[in-house]
Amino acid sequence: MNLKLYFILSLVVVFLGCKNNETVDQKIKTNYLSFKNRDDQFTGGIKMIPITTPVGTFKVWTKTVGNNPKIKVLLLHGGPGGTHEFFESFDGYFPQEGIEYIYYDQLGSYYSDQPNDKKLWTIPRFVEEVEQVRKALKLDQNNFFLLGQSWGGILAMEYALKYQKNLKGLIISNMMASAPAYNKYAEEVLGPQMDPIILSQIKEIERKKDFGNPKYNELLFKHYYTQHVIHLPFEQWPESINRAFKHLNANVYVFMQGQSEFGITGDATLKDWDITSKLKNITVPTLAIGAKYDTMDPKHMEWISKEVKNGRFLFCPNGSHCSQYDDQKNYFPGLIAFLHDVDENNFK
Repeated sequence: MNLKLYFILSLVVVFLGCKNNETVDQKIKTNYLSFKNRDDQFTGGIKMIPITTPVGTFKVWTKTVGNNPKIKVLLLHGGPGGTHEFFESFDGYFPQEGIEYIYYDQLGSYYSDQPNDKKLWTIPRFVEEVEQVRKALKLDQNNFFLLGQSWGGILAMEYALKYQKNLKGLIISNMMASAPAYNKYAEEVLGPQMDPIILSQIKEIERKKDFGNPKYNELLFKHYYTQHVIHLPFEQWPESINRAFKHLNANVYVFMQGQSEFGITGDATLKDWDITSKLKNITVPTLAIGAKYDTMDPKHMEWISKEVKNGRFLFCPNGSHCSQYDDQKNYFPGLIAFLHDVDENNFK
């Protein structure tokens, strides 16, 4: 073939490919807010999904924002017993990128059914719940990204270990792969950073198990939460975060996480949780997110990204446990880049 002709034909192929991609992307953005051919227009994207459990059938709350056949991100909130409200900052970033995302309150959380049965609050039961939600929303390996933050990160990792065949990508946000390692970090690194007088007061209240003492929350919010949960003065905390804390189901939280904020202690069911030896079994593209001021060790998060088979690390130098609020300039560009890279087969 004539070299000049071959060159021209190559340019035509590249041009048509780029034009086709632009057409697909433009179509996604054009139809992003459309409810055409959807069954949730009446409720504005909200679905109450029936969940079958060993003790009965209950409903969980979900809300889908946008349309994108290639990128659908299911958000797993923290707690346990938290709400989707911890993710409301995503409204400021995902729509303009044409990324579809699904808010979801796990069973026991504020907008979902709240049965009072401790047999429900186990990791395997929550994993099966996520799988039932996935099926109800018709998510699959061609579009399904799972993002878990804090306790949601535990749930996301456990889901991936059992059902990663259904995933397109996994995001572990601000969560370590070991409760004992988290406890050690809290005791040996975060605790000593506090004023020793304040720390001793907190520890004394915990020793007496006087968690109802208003002084306990006062000390935590002023000296710990504003440093490591959201790295902002309390008066600058967003309304959505305050609302999420107000709606926290303490019964689920205490049963699984425990009363203490310095690690998972006492008879909390998560205190011995550790999957560090299993991370190598996660092969789906994975993003691990850590932050400088987090309650979780960012070096451990970086290690997770290297331990999984196909990982990337995103560091938030200004962020804490809720980096989606206090370090948005790093959190969202890094997260969005990951989603697009995986979708376009450019992930390395």
